Amino acid sequence: MTETRAIALPTYRVSVGAGIMNRIGEIVNEAAPAYRYAVITDANVGPHYARQVATALGANRTSVFTIAAGEVQKTRDTWSRLTDELLVSGFARDSTIIALGGGVVGDLGGFVAATFMRGIPYVQVPTSLLAMIDASIGGKTGVDTPTGKNLVGAFHQPAAVIADTAVLATLSLEHLRAGFAEAIKHGVIADASYLRNVEFLAADLDRLDIASDAFLDVVARSIEIKADVVRRDEREGGIRKILNFGHTIGHAVELCSRYTLLHGDAVAIGMVYEAQLAERIGVAEHGTAERVREVVRVAGLPEARPSSIGLDETLRATHGDKKARAGRAEYALPRRIGEMSAERGWSVPVDDNEVRAVLA
Repeated sequence: MTETRAIALPTYRVSVGAGIMNRIGEIVNEAAPAYRYAVITDANVGPHYARQVATALGANRTSVFTIAAGEVQKTRDTWSRLTDELLVSGFARDSTIIALGGGVVGDLGGFVAATFMRGIPYVQVPTSLLAMIDASIGGKTGVDTPTGKNLVGAFHQPAAVIADTAVLATLSLEHLRAGFAEAIKHGVIADASYLRNVEFLAADLDRLDIASDAFLDVVARSIEIKADVVRRDEREGGIRKILNFGHTIGHAVELCSRYTLLHGDAVAIGMVYEAQLAERIGVAEHGTAERVREVVRVAGLPEARPSSIGLDETLRATHGDKKARAGRAEYALPRRIGEMSAERGWSVPVDDNEVRAVLA
């Protein structure tokens, strides 16, 4: 096993490094000891890692619950099925849930943990880059509805996060690229020099060495950025809103695609549009939008909504986003690369005509 990094949040620790899943039994028994463990995973990840996790935790007291893969599974129906299966299997308050998978499994498994028996501990074991650097950090759990993403959920902090970069060797290039969208976001909102490091690695993704120190540095720094924001504002009453950069339009585009777009691709599109919006309404310095577009392009991520998704459809979807207030969509907007606007509590309501002009 190579170097391991530990990043501390107020109530838990994120452990990141290649091969760290080999310590899952030790970490879970320290952070969230339980009489029984429920591993929630999906049909893509489970065959690779579920047996290893169950063996480490004790096969005689660990059950694996597997859902089909994909964002379309992140629903109240799946949540209901999982909670019923836990009850039928005899799980109780002395149980811990292990969310083993990407962002969908992490959000869904966390929501099951938040609501089962009014809340039991859970551990995030992210297996995608996007989940490692973003979705698994911060305690947001939830499911999607026909109206939009993550509209039913709860804040429920994990007992630990175990991010083993070695598992990314099985990740497709498409999903690895999508994960880089969140790394780009972290650079834009908080660290211009980090954004340059992300851009350097993103320029040659098909030959990326995930065992390299450079890649581990990028993953760890991205986690640090998000963790620092979450430390200051756990429940998104203020500065945590900056993590939504790219997500108001991004979530709208993702919804309108019927989740055929990967989340990271949708966020990349959202960042390009929202950076343009920030310049248009006078929030961002000139050149900010072009810099965002440049890094998105270098990473091979999409820059605009697919032609099959209409402008009016996208605009309507922004109003269903959980960040909307008083019938107006709100946006977390950059002032410049590495710094977000603190105007109106870190979230700016924008007139639809301005958004329409950018989307057009």
